[in-house]
Parts: sequence; C-alpha cells; structure tokens
Amino acid sequence: MRTPAPETRPVALTIAGSDSGGGAGIQADLATMVAHGVFGTSAITAVTAQNTRGVESSFALPTAELDAQIDAVTGDFSVGAAKTGMLATTEIVETVAERAREFDFPLVVDPVMVATTGDRLLEPAAERAYEDLLAEATLATPNADEAEVLTGTVVEDADSAPEAGTALLETGVDAVLVKGGHVPGEQVQDILVTADGSQTFEHPRIDTEATHGSGCSLAAAIAARLANGDELADAVAGATDFLARAVRYYYDVGEGPGAVNHAVDLRNAAAREATAEEVEVILERLVATDVSALVPEVGMNVVGATPYAESANEMAAVEGRVHRTLSGVQPTRGVRFGASSHVASVLLEMRESVPHLRFALNCRYDDAVGEALESLEWDIVENGQIDGRDAPPAVVLETGSEGTEPMAYVVAPDLQTLLERVLTLDEAVDNAERSLRP
Repeated sequence: MRTPAPETRPVALTIAGSDSGGGAGIQADLATMVAHGVFGTSAITAVTAQNTRGVESSFALPTAELDAQIDAVTGDFSVGAAKTGMLATTEIVETVAERAREFDFPLVVDPVMVATTGDRLLEPAAERAYEDLLAEATLATPNADEAEVLTGTVVEDADSAPEAGTALLETGVDAVLVKGGHVPGEQVQDILVTADGSQTFEHPRIDTEATHGSGCSLAAAIAARLANGDELADAVAGATDFLARAVRYYYDVGEGPGAVNHAVDLRNAAAREATAEEVEVILERLVATDVSALVPEVGMNVVGATPYAESANEMAAVEGRVHRTLSGVQPTRGVRFGASSHVASVLLEMRESVPHLRFALNCRYDDAVGEALESLEWDIVENGQIDGRDAPPAVVLETGSEGTEPMAYVVAPDLQTLLERVLTLDEAVDNAERSLRP
C-alpha cells in the first residue's frame, strides 16, 4: 500500500446563494477559493434557477437550514475567513448578522442588493438589516448602486466614492471597497476606504458584458487571500488584479454574455513551462538556420507570452538577446521569464487589441528588409496603429527616431506561424540583398 501524503490548506466559508449556471454564487466562490489555494466550504442561503441570460426563479432556504450549515462548517473546520453574497430575505440577513457576532475570523460582506439592470433585489427591511451585518464585518464591497442604497450618496466618480465609503464606516464595518465597475470611465477605479484614508486600485476597463459573477468572485478572492494571511490592502490589490484578468479572459459559455473566468490564474501559471519550451524551440531553429541577416545591431529577442499574460514577467524571452557572431547567431544566455523589456512591451501593447497574439521577434529594418516585406505582401502596420483591427498583422514596424534603430517585429498567435514567417522573411531578405547589390 502507498503512504498517503495529505495537504493542509487554509479554509474559507461562503454564505451565499446557488447559481445553477455556475458563473456566480457559491459556484463562483468555491472555484475562486480553489484558484487561490484555499479549501472552500459553503452555507447556501437560496437556490436559484439561472444561466448566462438571467434568473428564472429562486427559492430561499429556511433560516434553520442555514444555521445548521454554518454550525456544521464552523464546528469542524478552522475557518480562516468568510464572505457573504446573496442573502435573499430579511430573516436570512438577520440570521447571518447574528451568527457573524460569533466569528473569530475576517468577514467580507458583498451586499447583493441591486441587479445589473438597476432593479432592487431586497425588500427595504432587509436593506436596513444589512447595517447590523456590516457592524460585524471586516470589509464591505458595494458597487456604486449598493453604496447609494446604503448611504444615500450617489457614486458617480472617484471623488464621491470615498465619501460613500466614509459614510459606510459609520455602521461599524472596518473598511469599505467601493467598486467602480458601474462608474463610467476608461479606467475601473475600486477605492478602499478605511479610518486612515483611501487607496485606489485602477485597471483598464474591459469592453465586454461578460461580467456575470464578478462581484461574487472579487469578494471570494479577497476572503481567500485573507484566509491565506494577507493584510487587507494586499488582499484587495491581489483580488482586483485577479478579477481584471478573469473578466478579460472570460468564459464564453451559454447563450448570454458569458461568465468571468475563475480559473484564469491557475491556467496562466500552468502554461508557463510550455511557453518557455516553445521559445526554446524557436531559438534552436534560429541558431540552426543562422538568421544573421535579420539580427539588428542591438540584438534580437524572441518573446512568448502565456495565453493570459498581462505583464513582461509572464513572457518568456532570451536573457541577453541573440547576437551575430563569426559562427552564426548565438544567444547570450538561456530562456527565462521577464528577460525582455522592449520586445515584451511591444507584444503587450499589441495584445491590448489582439489578445490572442502570443509570440513576437524583432528584426532589423532597412532597404533589404523593406523590399523583402513588400515582396511577401504580408499585412503590415506601423506601431500604434493596431487598435480596432479584427485580425492581427504579420509585422509591426517601428521606423525609428533620432538615435533609435528602426525595427520590424514579426508577430504570431502560435509557435509554428512565427517560425514560418521568420524563416520565410530570412529567405526573402537574402533574395532582396542579392537584387540590391551593384
């Protein structure tokens, strides 16, 4: 018989409704907790029949059943943090508020009060009961509409959000994260308000309606990070970063807009090794073929992004670049993540408009390369002109400025396409150089 090797993980608790569509509620909470390395437990407040198109019906569980679930979890597990979601009725809000007085762990309250359509989800008595619950909470995470319901303050910009958060602190909650998803602007600004002041967490707004489960997932991510021992501000910073990626790379499921991708960080981490190996394959082919004719004075680099990369540290590249030598092209050192800044920044910029682009390689750009590109009739754009395109280009040009070497960046969504383009360009440049010789 094999010896078991048990693993100990922090435990988090979600007190929320069930979403039969899997994108929100306890399903989203548990998936998010697992993605953050936490063992998730649950106490279900209501059962809903819903999908990506909307809610078709809901049934609130008796408070005695909710009590029994909380007893079962807290009586057996060492809970490190908890969060609340849909509480459905006045009686359920009051029950959770009463139980929260016994909690000796952080509690994140996501006050689910207003639907995306703007409709109120709770009766006025339940809204008032939230004040007692907030008094026991470590953090409240209202969106702009919910902050207005709780405080009467209209949240319409980064100035009014701290005002609403400060008003909410009067309920006794330790801190308030006023979410900016419903506030207009190019940037989403989530503002954390505490007795010591406010802190803003800013991310570019994603052009999508697939935000189903975003509020649940954010609160669950914060609770999971608190259970892992993070300080509150660190937990909020990590959770908002997680959500920005989860919304951008959402699940395209169902006939509605889709749902946030709770596993996006796990999948991104799992893709690192394969991405580095792909860059090594490209590097080996560059050396074997000897693409000296393409190497610029500053050296060449090949960059591979994980499928969900959002920074240069999530891109594998050649440390020290590839240079021309008397015996052909040679890399200075090996492949590692974060080894490129310039080529990685170009690829990141292109991924803002064409997120499935994953590979880029910089080449010299002169008359021979220009003639070769013209003969190939590839789709070519100048850097900065990629916005709004339905299909990615094959090459992006930087014509250079004073003191800056002109550059051509070959880009591709996959390893094979990049290799084919680079080797084709190398051959075309060789032909062009022969034609330009006197």
